[in-house]
Amino acid sequence: MIEHVNCGEMLHSLSDYIDGEAQEAICAMIESHMAECQDCRIMVDTLRKTVSLYREQESRLDLPQGVRTRLFYSLDLNEWLD
Repeated sequence: MIEHVNCGEMLHSLSDYIDGEAQEAICAMIESHMAECQDCRIMVDTLRKTVSLYREQESRLDLPQGVRTRLFYSLDLNEWLD
């Protein structure tokens, strides 16, 4: 039986889910939750599109280092900085 999660609990595993790295049980919980929660379904769809667009544009996007650094810090992606 799949345990139902609330929106906040789902957020903790969302990154791994979007990246395809979440365990099967976590994926099942998230998908079960999204089947009942339109807000989370919209959020996941939007996040997937955002990640996809970023990956497509990453090679074409050449930001000045200062802008890139500020962007990554503001998105709390410090570990991705060179």
